[in-house]
Amino acid sequence: MDKLSVAIITFNEERNIERCLVSVAEIANEIIVVDSFSTDRTKEICDKFNVKFSTNPFAGHIEQKNHALSLCSHRFVLSVDADEALSDELKKSILNAKKSGLSGGYTFNRLTNYCGSWIKHCGWYPDVKLRLFDREKGCWTGMNPHDKFEFFDKTITRHLRGDLLHYSYHSLDDHYKQVEYFTTIGAISYFEKGRKAGLGLLWLSPAVKFIRDYLFNLGFLDGKAGWQVCTISAGATYKKYYKLRKLNKDQKL
Repeated sequence: MDKLSVAIITFNEERNIERCLVSVAEIANEIIVVDSFSTDRTKEICDKFNVKFSTNPFAGHIEQKNHALSLCSHRFVLSVDADEALSDELKKSILNAKKSGLSGGYTFNRLTNYCGSWIKHCGWYPDVKLRLFDREKGCWTGMNPHDKFEFFDKTITRHLRGDLLHYSYHSLDDHYKQVEYFTTIGAISYFEKGRKAGLGLLWLSPAVKFIRDYLFNLGFLDGKAGWQVCTISAGATYKKYYKLRKLNKDQKL
């Protein structure tokens, strides 16, 4: 059976990390945790498991995940976030793939739990992720905070049954805090790439996003949670471009 490394990056994840580690324990031949100097019980919890724990300054999600890959002993890696866990069906699918021989890459759907509700629409599901792969054939790329693994050359990928369970926000306050964090990172990433945000983009993009997610992506079928997801996400689009405009304006002063 092929051996598999599991790579996780953390920062103050005492609320989530144990659930994550329990879910991957059966399929992992080693678990790599790269921590950004947590001040909570993250390390204490990790020490209860067979984990290779290390710390590294956080330079960005992409950079941290690539650093975690460099620490893995095995060619094939499953990358999960601390607030994610494998469903039983996905765990079985990965075990079967290991038994038959791993090759290329594997995708699967991610299902998000939002304040206690599973979101099946809003453009959030199926949220197909490439998270199991041959690390020698690619690396993490994208634009922070939206990282993605990409292969250097054309590589065959297969889709596995089962969901990656994402425990995203426990409260509306969690969502608003994440919006502030992610929109700041996103605006800086755009700014560094020379992107601009005119008034049309600032005002139209949030409206387009809400209409797409709530109506065309059937967010209304998720009830109150769907409304909250779509309205806050649209507001996040506005915030990102507002912050980008401010960065460009400040540069001119």
